Amino acid sequence: MEKAIQLKVRKDLDAQQQHIILKLKGSLISKGFTEIIHILDQDEEFHINTFETPLEKQSEVKQYIAAFINQENIMDTVTIK
Repeated sequence: MEKAIQLKVRKDLDAQQQHIILKLKGSLISKGFTEIIHILDQDEEFHINTFETPLEKQSEVKQYIAAFINQENIMDTVTIK
C-alpha cells in the first residue's frame, strides 16, 4: 500500500492563503505525521506537495487535513490528491 500523501496546492496565493498553507504544513510536521514535505510543479496553476507518513496514521492524517481545509475555508486552494 502507498504511504505517500499528496496535496494539490494553487500557485497564485495571496499572503493570507500562503500563511494558512504554511500553517498546515508546519502542523503536519509538528504533529509527527511527517518529517519533510516535497514540492513539485504540476503545471502553471498547481504545485504537488508530497510527504510520507506511516500506514497506520494515513487515515488520521487525511482526516486532519480535510478538517483543516474546511476550518480554514481553503477548499479552492488545496485538495488531497
